[in-house]
Amino acid sequence: MSDPTLTNDAANDSWWRSAVIYQVYIRSFADGDGDGTGDIAGLRSRLQYLAYLGVDAIWINPWYPSPLADGGYDVSDFRDIHPAYGTLEDARKLLAETHQLGLRVILDIVPNHVSDQHAWFQQALAAPPGSPERERFVFRDGRGEGGSLPPNDWYAAFGGSTWTRTPDGQWYLHLFAPEQPDLNWDNGEVRAEFESILRFWFDLGVDGFRIDVAHGMVKDPALPDLGLTEFSVIAHQDKHPHWDRDGVHDIFRSWRAIADSYPSPRVFVAEAHVRAGRLPDYVRPDELHTAFNFDFLKCALEADKLREVIDRTITNLAKVGAPATWVLSNHDEVRHVTRYGRADTGVTTPMRDQGHPTDLALGTRRARAAALLMLALPGGAYIYQGEELGLYEVEDLPESVLQDPTWERSGHTVRGRDGCRVPLPWTGDTPPFGFSTFLSATPWLPPPDDWKSYTAEANQADRTSMLQLYRSVLRLRRTHAGLRSEDFRWLDSPASTLLFERGNGLLCALNLSDQPIPLPDASSLLVASAPLTKDGLLPPNTTVLLHQD
Repeated sequence: MSDPTLTNDAANDSWWRSAVIYQVYIRSFADGDGDGTGDIAGLRSRLQYLAYLGVDAIWINPWYPSPLADGGYDVSDFRDIHPAYGTLEDARKLLAETHQLGLRVILDIVPNHVSDQHAWFQQALAAPPGSPERERFVFRDGRGEGGSLPPNDWYAAFGGSTWTRTPDGQWYLHLFAPEQPDLNWDNGEVRAEFESILRFWFDLGVDGFRIDVAHGMVKDPALPDLGLTEFSVIAHQDKHPHWDRDGVHDIFRSWRAIADSYPSPRVFVAEAHVRAGRLPDYVRPDELHTAFNFDFLKCALEADKLREVIDRTITNLAKVGAPATWVLSNHDEVRHVTRYGRADTGVTTPMRDQGHPTDLALGTRRARAAALLMLALPGGAYIYQGEELGLYEVEDLPESVLQDPTWERSGHTVRGRDGCRVPLPWTGDTPPFGFSTFLSATPWLPPPDDWKSYTAEANQADRTSMLQLYRSVLRLRRTHAGLRSEDFRWLDSPASTLLFERGNGLLCALNLSDQPIPLPDASSLLVASAPLTKDGLLPPNTTVLLHQD
């Protein structure tokens, strides 16, 4: 079989070390058939936009067949495409067209769990306790009289217990929704199946995978109580029974061997919510290539805190020779334009930081400054669809349209993540803003009316827009030697500011104080997140890239 992967710059097997990757939440990116749901046809129609933006790759959230109990993270078949999104033939065309544009494609893989409609789980429900079919999952007898109580006290991500009882009296484990039964990664069939799935997509030409819940696949077979009263995504103790267990590393070493067996090696990025100092274990030279930097995403927009996170990230990952990644928003978090317009600019409780007053003008100014900072740092970066348009969190969606499982599992007290998943605005003055090919189409989530000033069309027409800022910085990343290197060093700067040098004479300055500050001597401006003052000073909540003569 010929290798249908990217041929442009094929010798650059280390492209991922500095790649800017655009996250496509396919359900909300672009609708090509007019049914109100984003799809592959819509994505193909907007590939030129992504090339125009200047990113290196796209990461596509799950596009597999799924009942969509959790936005596609409940997969019923890992070797096909959800009919609402298209066909395998559509996927092949997308891969070919994307590679022709010099872009790479990363898919999502969900190895911790499957859909309760997956053939394996249906077989397990039909089989007796102790059967090989049930050994692919985590089935246990209950506690208490007649086994009527769950096997332990673990809490699920979307609320409630991690255990659901079957008609024959056993219980099955699901760290997330009941529709997402956890796989048993001590089972050889499970391991072999996912190695086969990787090869299936790699053979089609996919360039890599983002690994969902990479830190949660292996469980302590004793399943001990945790003693917690709510779900936590991070292990706050040693030898946690279901997070960040050493056994995951054997799995990833076998996956890395598969990726490296291809002529143009494929790559991995881990979604691993782990304690400080543990992330490098996932990106050792024989394991995964990169990992998401959640510390940076969740960090408050304060100079001292940002400097500490940047230092810790670069220093820890350098120990294993891995590059940093930087990210401001994704499909699971409140959009950073909204977060940065609040008194508390950090992320403290995922999926719950909603309903607080937001100054969108301030949030937008800070978001521009943060974007320029992120793209000036060494390593790779992720852009969540719409952040380049300046989109904010839609926090007033009608309750009738909410689909995040958190909404139901919390008894309608936590709205969940739908507010950052609203379909993108492309053109025009009225909804659906060019999202669908038919004006009469109703998007699966309704965009707000005032997004008419946030469309890609409006952004492209405005030289000072968020989109033009992203384009300018991404162009600099491709052309300026200082941003292509991994060189980085801090320089002295006033309180509540950051100043660092990339390469030879490329400076980045960020002012988070409440007063304008002077720029470094003998420096010329390359790009700024906002205009300088009339006196040529750097205003508050502004970042600049400079070249020092």
